Amino acid sequence: MVEGVHSYSHTDRLRPASRYSDILMDLELQYIPFLETISTLVLIIGHFFIFSVCLGIRPPIMNGPMHPRPLVALLDGRDCTVEMPILKDVATVAFCDAQSTQEIHEKVLNEAVGALMYHTITLMREDLEKFKGLRIIVRIGSGYDNIDIKSAGELGIAVCNMPAASVEETADSTLCHILTLYRRTTWLHQALREGTRVQSVEQIREVASGAARIRGETLGLIGLGRVGQAVALRAKAFGFNVIFYDPYLADGVERSLGLQRVTTLQDLLFHSDCVSLHCSLNEHNHHLINDFTIKQMRQGAFLVNTARGGLVDEKALAQALKEGRIRGAALDVHETEPFSFSQGPLKDAPNLICTPHAAWYSEQASLEMREEAAREIRRAITGRIPDSLKNCVNKEFLSQNNHWAGVDPATVHPELNGAYRYPPGVVSLQAGVLLPPVEGIVPSAVPITHTLPPSVTHPPHAPSPGQNTVKPPEGDREQHPNDQL
Repeated sequence: MVEGVHSYSHTDRLRPASRYSDILMDLELQYIPFLETISTLVLIIGHFFIFSVCLGIRPPIMNGPMHPRPLVALLDGRDCTVEMPILKDVATVAFCDAQSTQEIHEKVLNEAVGALMYHTITLMREDLEKFKGLRIIVRIGSGYDNIDIKSAGELGIAVCNMPAASVEETADSTLCHILTLYRRTTWLHQALREGTRVQSVEQIREVASGAARIRGETLGLIGLGRVGQAVALRAKAFGFNVIFYDPYLADGVERSLGLQRVTTLQDLLFHSDCVSLHCSLNEHNHHLINDFTIKQMRQGAFLVNTARGGLVDEKALAQALKEGRIRGAALDVHETEPFSFSQGPLKDAPNLICTPHAAWYSEQASLEMREEAAREIRRAITGRIPDSLKNCVNKEFLSQNNHWAGVDPATVHPELNGAYRYPPGVVSLQAGVLLPPVEGIVPSAVPITHTLPPSVTHPPHAPSPGQNTVKPPEGDREQHPNDQL
């Protein structure tokens, strides 16, 4: 009997009579302390696991190789409540609430493989190079002029956007601005708030000076993508004659929508009583509305911009408003954001309405964009880049550069290489055995290769004055270049 095992002495009377059985029983009694120690350790480990779960400490992943889950970061926001349910089983989600890459935590720069972002942060090449393992950026919105998509492609980073989520909201906001300019509702409200007594016809005429009839007016749209078309249909219901300029659009669209097409920007400016911008911003159309083009507009025309702030030279606009060349303007986007009336050339401009880049917003649109953005990240994690992506805007740069070709995906991040190797609970498979179909799971880890042919490179979205416009070939496109919010 081993010393200290007195509690088990009652087993002595149960020993068999044979010598062989006596030897086995002696060995069993000698190993009882060892077995007791093992059971105690198992009990301690079990309690520690339960305690860790209660504290939120994530245990190692058990589906396949013991690799950390992909890190996905919301760069310029704090609220991840919509994205978390969609991504929680395939990724770790974090937020940065940053306005520049200098404010992003080093862990995100080193480990993040996916990024979600709004329009309040800019990622140029020097910013993108700070990310060590980034594979995909999803812009929660349509416009991506705050991302250097060419450099992203050269670095092996796919860029996606949400081109359709806020079309209705942006079109509705545009019409609200147009109607406010024509009917002077904001200024009438402001006069009453300031205590102005409006009773006589003369007083009404004074505070409503500049109000105009809408029916029969000509609305000129620069760009006829999704938002431009939605604005056109709404404007026709109010009695506007709608004309548009868009060198990217195939012939015949104007017939299906009942619109009139003009072939030059100058023609549109000359014939429009109100000009509304619905084109994207690029290096060719920065300050598309400037002192030169304003002088080509009708005397006393209105200007509305819900597209991109860089399309309008605000200094030239302020001067035109003060001189009366432009009767009124409504801007939802600005050259410098966030916008403030206390700074910049527009602070003293009359007949001006400004809103804080909110034309796209509604609770429904925000929810739809965030859900779709999270699903796009999920497609990248559980699929292949860029083949599995729905709205990749830089496929041609990924295809041309093939940054990740020849790189062992296991050394980069196995989960972004055709998804997890096995569904949860499956540790391994015999060679040559395929997995049964599992939703959201790719049944093999195929290295990411960018084999799609380069897409057609389109000309600038809207030419600057004097720029030669080359009309692109006709044909259907997945996304119109002017579909940016």
